[in-house]
Amino acid sequence: MLYVVVRGLLRMFYTIVFRFKAVGLENIPSEGPVVLCSNHISNFDPPTVGIKVPRKVHYMAKAELFDIPVFGPLIRGLGAFPVKRGGVSKDAIRSAIALLENGGVMGIFPEGSRKAPSGMGKKGAAMIAMRSKATVIPVAIIGSYKPFRRMVIRYGQPIDMSAFIQDSSSDVLERVTDEIMANIRDMVREGY
Repeated sequence: MLYVVVRGLLRMFYTIVFRFKAVGLENIPSEGPVVLCSNHISNFDPPTVGIKVPRKVHYMAKAELFDIPVFGPLIRGLGAFPVKRGGVSKDAIRSAIALLENGGVMGIFPEGSRKAPSGMGKKGAAMIAMRSKATVIPVAIIGSYKPFRRMVIRYGQPIDMSAFIQDSSSDVLERVTDEIMANIRDMVREGY
């Protein structure tokens, strides 16, 4: 219930303040595991990716955030779960894969952080998607979080993972990551 209320309030806020528009929602399956892979430009990105999606979207968030009184329980209630930064968090990966295997939706930022070199992706999103056999949807946040300027979020066509699923070569995760990032870059270039 908390998620639905907060999502509704954020939808109104984004529509008024950012003139927010979503394109391509029909590309997101109505059931089954889905990974939404988005570019990362701001701390506002997690709600931006999820507020127009009819399904609940879950995220990994840095573990320190869960220690903040009131805020920690709030983000947990909104579907976030902790990940330790600076290394591979096996617990976070297990949680992500379990969530997806149960048919959930997860938002992931393959760039890892807002300060990552533009267009460079990390392999975690590809690994989680492949292990869970989730549908991968590239997502592009276009615009800036400036009041009363147009912002658009584009949900692309699902990425065809069939060529990668049976591939056991050592660079398969890198190639999947490159494919995801190329789709995101193309949508950002296309703009509004």
